[in-house]
Amino acid sequence: MAFTKPRRRTLLLAGAGVVGLLAAGGALGWFTRPAQQPTAPTVIVGDGVTTPQDMAWVPAGVFLMGSDSKMAQPNERPAHQVKVHGFWMDRTHVSNDQFAQFVKETGYVTTAEKKPDWETVRVQLPPGTPKPPDGVLVPGGMVFVGTRVPVSLENYTQWWRYVPGADWRHPQGPGSSIEGKGDHPVVQVSYEDVQAYARWAGKRLPTEAEWEFAARGGLEQATYVWGDELMPDGQMQANYWDTGERSFPVVSPEAGGATGTMPAGTFPPNGYGLYDMTGNAWQWVSDWYRADYFALQAPAAAKQPIDNPSGPNESFDPSEPGVPVNAPKRVIRGGSFLCNESYCLSYRPSARRSADPYSPMSHVGFRLVKDAPAPQLAYRAQ
Repeated sequence: MAFTKPRRRTLLLAGAGVVGLLAAGGALGWFTRPAQQPTAPTVIVGDGVTTPQDMAWVPAGVFLMGSDSKMAQPNERPAHQVKVHGFWMDRTHVSNDQFAQFVKETGYVTTAEKKPDWETVRVQLPPGTPKPPDGVLVPGGMVFVGTRVPVSLENYTQWWRYVPGADWRHPQGPGSSIEGKGDHPVVQVSYEDVQAYARWAGKRLPTEAEWEFAARGGLEQATYVWGDELMPDGQMQANYWDTGERSFPVVSPEAGGATGTMPAGTFPPNGYGLYDMTGNAWQWVSDWYRADYFALQAPAAAKQPIDNPSGPNESFDPSEPGVPVNAPKRVIRGGSFLCNESYCLSYRPSARRSADPYSPMSHVGFRLVKDAPAPQLAYRAQ
C-alpha cells in the first residue's frame, strides 16, 4: 500500500497580514490558532517583508535523531532524543543563479578556482607525505566521472577524479557548463565558500540536528523524508541513482550517459514545505564530524533531550585508511544523485557523512537557515 502523506496547511506570510493557501481545499473562513497543535505540519513560507523571503518556518520540537533501523550505518546509531529551537530554512538548495549573484556583487573567488594550499591538503594525507611539485597543485575540484563497465565498489577512486579547472561554473571540468541550469543546486563549493555566502546573505548553515529535524518534516523515524515506502505509487520522490535502470557507477553512452543534478524543487516538498532535503546534492551543515558522536550523546539523551546541540569540538573519522582519524572533517547530509541501493543509501534523513571542508565536489551543495522571529501563526481551517 502506498504511503499517504498528511495534508498540510500552507501559509504565505504577506506584509502585516497572513494569507492562507491550502494544499488541498477547505473552508473559507479565517480562524485563530487553537490551543491544541494541529496533527499535520503547517507550511509557512516567508514573504520577504515581515518574514524571510522564500524560507520555510521550522517550528521548535523534540524528535528522535539518528536511526536504529536495519538500513542505518554505525554512525547513525543510536536514535536519541534531541530538542531544537524554531528557525527559518531555505526551501531549496542555493542555486547556481543565487550563487552567481553573490559572486557578481562581491567578486568572491571560490576554493576550486584557487591554487590548493598545501597545509590544508597535507592534514588529509598520511603523516610524512612529501609536498608535491607546484605544478601538481592546480585549481580544480573532485568530479564524478563514472566507469564504462561495472566494477567492484570497494574503491571509489575508480569513479572519482581530481579535475583541474572544475569549479562551480564548470562542475564536471573545463568542458562543462551551468548554462541553462540556473535553477540547479550550485556544487563544487567548499565549506569555506558556503560560509562566505552565508555572511553575505545574512544567514548561517544549519546544525546537524536542525537539518535532520527539518528534513523529517514532522514524520517521526520515517525511513525517508516522505514516509516509509521508497516509491509510493511507483513514483520516485527524490533524485538518486536508479539501479533498476543501470548499474552504479556506469555512465557509458550505452548505459545512458552521465548523471547529475535536477532543478531544485523537481519533487514534492516535505511536511515543512522544504524541497530536496534528500537526493540531488549533499548539503553542508555546520558541525564537525565525529563517527561516534551519536553514541557519545545517547547517555545524556536517555535522561532528557539534548538541547539544541551544535556538534562536537573536533573531528574523528576512522573510516578512511591512510587519512589521520582527527583530520578536519565537516558533516554533509542528504545524499545526492549518486546515492543508490547498491552502494550508498544516504537519501535518508538520518544518513550522515564526513567531508574535507576544503575539498569542493561535483555532488555537494548547501542550503541555509536564518534566526528570525517566529511567525504569528494563524491558518485557514481545513
